[in-house]
Amino acid sequence: MARISGVDIPREKRVIIALTYIHGIGPTSAKRITEAANVSPDTRTRDLTEDEINRLRTVIDGGGNKVEGDLRREVSMNVKRLMEIGSYRGIRHRRNLPVRGQRTKTNARQRRGSRKTVGVRRKK
Repeated sequence: MARISGVDIPREKRVIIALTYIHGIGPTSAKRITEAANVSPDTRTRDLTEDEINRLRTVIDGGGNKVEGDLRREVSMNVKRLMEIGSYRGIRHRRNLPVRGQRTKTNARQRRGSRKTVGVRRKK
């Protein structure tokens, strides 16, 4: 199993699909990475040589894009900054409500939690 940027890449998938398992790499950037590393996107991960894996690693690390831990850290710091300055988006994050303008009267069950129903009591 190849390990790139601290992530175990699945062996049975094509390289272009397997690279998307790394946080911060989608299909478009995976295609760009395979072209820059001169690796065929249709080869399976198990068939990659050590040289090809090292070329993929160098392209990902030196590409200028943040992936995995650095990207997760940056996103969480951005959310914390919004919460600290008290912006509208920060308040929505703090209250665990939808941030991007979705309605909350009827939907948003994932964010707000399961519905709290009022039960009927039976007389004894």
